[in-house]
Amino acid sequence: MALGFLSSLFKKKKDTSESETEELVAELEEKLEGSKEEEEMIEQIAERINEIENEIPRIKISIDTMKKQFQETREDIERLEKTIKDVMMLYEVISQEINPFKEQMASENPLSQELQELRQQLEEIRSELAQIKSDLKVVAGYGVIDIDSIIYEALSEV
Repeated sequence: MALGFLSSLFKKKKDTSESETEELVAELEEKLEGSKEEEEMIEQIAERINEIENEIPRIKISIDTMKKQFQETREDIERLEKTIKDVMMLYEVISQEINPFKEQMASENPLSQELQELRQQLEEIRSELAQIKSDLKVVAGYGVIDIDSIIYEALSEV
């Protein structure tokens, strides 16, 4: 009996050790499967990294091309701005000389009105000077030399 009891104890230990062994084997298999999945993931990541590394030079070339295009576009815009400024200056010069709305613009601006009045007064003075010159020629033609009395009379009229 004692022997049977001892043998049953040893049998149980063998059974338990076998079940433990089976559990350990199952755990190892799970870990191996997990490591296989990890290896597959690592391989996929490595492949993706290689793809990205292969794309980097193409991306750099594209960026350089875009920079060059941006620079060319910037230069074109600067040339256009300069051309537009030149055209605007030319337009202003021409519009000062040939502007159908010049009178309307003059009436809107008080300074231009004063300028117009001064121009008109200057023209009147010029015409009066021309008249005085012709009168002096006529008077000098008659032989009258008393210019002081003529000037005095002219000033008293004004």
